[in-house]
Amino acid sequence: MTDIVKSEAVQSLLDRASGQTEEGGNVRLKAITRDLLEAIMQIVEKHDISESEFWQATKFLQDGADEFGLIMPGVGIEHFLDLHMDAKDVELGQSGGTPRTIEGPLYVAGAPLVDGDLTQTNDVNLTTDPDDTETLTMSGRIVGPDGEPVKDAVLHVWHANSKGFYSHFDPTTDQSPFNNRRRIKLGEDGRYAFHSKMPRGYSCPPGGATDKLMKALGRHGDRPAHVHFFIEASNYRTLTTQINFGDDPHAHDDFAFGTREGLLPVPDRSGGNPEIVFDFQLQRAQSSSDEGFSERPRAEA
Repeated sequence: MTDIVKSEAVQSLLDRASGQTEEGGNVRLKAITRDLLEAIMQIVEKHDISESEFWQATKFLQDGADEFGLIMPGVGIEHFLDLHMDAKDVELGQSGGTPRTIEGPLYVAGAPLVDGDLTQTNDVNLTTDPDDTETLTMSGRIVGPDGEPVKDAVLHVWHANSKGFYSHFDPTTDQSPFNNRRRIKLGEDGRYAFHSKMPRGYSCPPGGATDKLMKALGRHGDRPAHVHFFIEASNYRTLTTQINFGDDPHAHDDFAFGTREGLLPVPDRSGGNPEIVFDFQLQRAQSSSDEGFSERPRAEA
């Protein structure tokens, strides 16, 4: 089939559509837009996509806009961003520490900030709602690249309940605000500890855009039980990560590609309730921007 994308007419169209022929606008955005449009056109041509198929795909994206936060990890884009940032770190000699992994779409800003200095208080309870499942205890240290304690860190923690639902996103509306969500202010020794009710993995909303896409690809839409974290501290790079429970059936088959080596602790159940001891290692900040969060849109209560 003729490669019309490389034709003078289409190349001119791409220049005009992306604003390359105009003086105003954002130069970087123009270049990205042109490459994106050209890639779409090349896919249309390569796979001989029909007009009907194109508009069916457009409708899928329109109808599924509310689930883009699930679709992006489901098709591997969010994991690719982690791999991209890892590669850049290696080039700059900044690799090491606890692996980053996907944030996911279910963080909620403004969780209660509680005192987690273990020299002054006991461990923190994340679960505020009644839940008759087993109690999870998690503890460890937050250290820097040389093993030094990270002083006065803030540990953001959030996870699903024992039914696989997150507070603020629970279709049953049974959970109270910020159930299983806390920001924990640590002390000078970098030690943390919290307990909660054991989370369960979840599946994509049945019949939703992500579920339909996964089935069309012959894939499942299940995640293992896991716990999310942000860790922020002065002079250190903010870490976005999560642990997947290593004994979960989907631990190595996470539809969102959140599983990474070094982030798969197996809970110790020898004492009855599951316990995890897990240390986090941060990288030093190279600039003030390293200490902040990405500008990803996030839910607010």
